[in-house]
Amino acid sequence: MTKPHLRPARVADVPAICAIYGPAVTAGTASFELEPPDEAEMLRRFKAITEAGYPYFVAELDGQVLGYAYASAYRPRPAYRFTVEDSVYVGPDAQGKGVGRLLLGGLIDACVQEGFRLMVAVIGDSAQYRSIALHRRLGFTFCGTIHSVGYKHDRWLDSVLMQLPLGAGDKTPPAARGGR
Repeated sequence: MTKPHLRPARVADVPAICAIYGPAVTAGTASFELEPPDEAEMLRRFKAITEAGYPYFVAELDGQVLGYAYASAYRPRPAYRFTVEDSVYVGPDAQGKGVGRLLLGGLIDACVQEGFRLMVAVIGDSAQYRSIALHRRLGFTFCGTIHSVGYKHDRWLDSVLMQLPLGAGDKTPPAARGGR
């Protein structure tokens, strides 16, 4: 069997990204959005992330996008400019097949290359066992749980916080990051 490959996402991938994200919003708890954004909104978000210089990838197999991942600003204030938050979504048919690991591993590598020092995972719902396990396998450590922080699908949801030091982490001062 051919393995999926990782590549930078393109504008042409936005419909496939929407098709993966939509069910995660309507039926899942990984996202705390209540209504899936349309393609125009997903394009706006894609451009905002990529134009700010953050990495955005898709995993592709035989021309089909199986999942996507990106890093974005953890918080907008300047002191957070060396910290990123990861987002990883894998289509239902590709889950449990190493696609998430490919995406998150590539994202981590790209963020190290860009000089970021910490990656934070804000995992929607403490019942997201696969996502928590994926992050653990790639070296993230548990920081805590914000209990009952969101309400969706007629129930309260937690947020699980995990982190991964990147590069030298907090052992040395960071290099200047222009514009961030």
